Amino acid sequence: MSPNWCLDIWWWTFLFLSFSIGLKFKKYGAAAVGLGLMLAACGIHTVYSFVTIMGTWIIIKISPKYSHCLTLGWTFSYLLFFHKFTSFKFPETTHLTKSVQLLLTLKVAEFIQVKEQEVTSNAIGVIPEIPGLPEILCYSYCYVGLMTGLFYRYRTYHDWLNQPNPSEIPTWKPLLYRLVMMPVFATTFLGVSYIWPPEFLQNVAFYEKGLYFRLFYMMPVSFVFRVRNYMTWYGAESACITAGLGAYPTWANSKPVLECMLADVETGCVAYDYETIRNIDPYGTEFCIKVKDGIHCWNMTVQWWFYQYTYKNVSKCVPRGIRYAWTMAISAYWHGLRPGYYLSFLTIPLCLVAEEAMEDGLLRNLSPSGRIYANWTHRLLKMRAYDYVCVGFLLRSFEGTICYWRSVHYCVHVGAVSFLVVGKSAYLPQQSGSPFYHLGRMEG
Repeated sequence: MSPNWCLDIWWWTFLFLSFSIGLKFKKYGAAAVGLGLMLAACGIHTVYSFVTIMGTWIIIKISPKYSHCLTLGWTFSYLLFFHKFTSFKFPETTHLTKSVQLLLTLKVAEFIQVKEQEVTSNAIGVIPEIPGLPEILCYSYCYVGLMTGLFYRYRTYHDWLNQPNPSEIPTWKPLLYRLVMMPVFATTFLGVSYIWPPEFLQNVAFYEKGLYFRLFYMMPVSFVFRVRNYMTWYGAESACITAGLGAYPTWANSKPVLECMLADVETGCVAYDYETIRNIDPYGTEFCIKVKDGIHCWNMTVQWWFYQYTYKNVSKCVPRGIRYAWTMAISAYWHGLRPGYYLSFLTIPLCLVAEEAMEDGLLRNLSPSGRIYANWTHRLLKMRAYDYVCVGFLLRSFEGTICYWRSVHYCVHVGAVSFLVVGKSAYLPQQSGSPFYHLGRMEG
């Protein structure tokens, strides 16, 4: 049995255990269950997460004034230590251990924000006291979303513990909405991966095929990768729903990770949603037009963290492309030390700046009918960019990624640079002398 299949079995076993636990445990019970499941799945490697938590707590006690910056430095430095041993397999760690460690890195950094906040009210919905070591341990080891890559803030966790009427919160309808798609995703995943196995990319025979075959093959391989993550994240969302975590009134217009004030729940609202723990939008990922919009639909809770802690912390005086590259570089580092991660993630900023250049210089001047055709073309190119970078994410090695990209003539890099040049050249605002200015307005 391949390592990927073993990982899938462990992952789904963990999710089904999460479903069965449901609403019965909170705080210490949820933490005990999570720690027990982690010990069973990760064994001695659980020590990595414990060291991260205790190191964070020591920083809080020694230097509370600078705990936020020091904690970010500590957790990401320790992540280098963790990734180094994970990458070179000494000592060998498990994929589940990596999932926990990556998520914990985000959790403890966000926890420090709660630790530093000014406590101004004891109303329901406002954290009434500064959390201590028991709280950070319970939050970190809560079984909900522990190994499934779904990030939620301490505030969401605190609101879950203090829900005024948990029995009135609906679970079945939003749960069925997600579970009904699972057989579709599973069937598609098995069928497409059987016909076009991703492993074939590493076979010498693959590069003996023609150019069009090599270009085509990245599409089903990327699709398999996306569908597998759809299943995983829908399962993670389902585990949160069975526990009632992340439920807020619909009128609050909650967004992924962001909540409303729990005090407002007492107004008698009976309609709830789980937007706070929504991590994936498959339809948006597949059918949105822009690369940027697709990023917003993918791994949404983690994307929020990187936006808040990396992108927003860079001065607005810095060009947007550099801010994109910085954010993607940190994201690649968070995922691991494999060169394929960096090659893939650092291709995305190029696509984003090319997309913006085309929008500013050319697309905004198109007629309505011209814009329709442009949007369809844009959507097609967006998906091919996803396919292209996905290959690097799957192959991971520098040699494997470059070998494939070379075999398709670096098509996305060449295309992105070309669009960037065209967009910048066409960006001559309000100048009637520009040959691009009236492009697409001829029909008027």
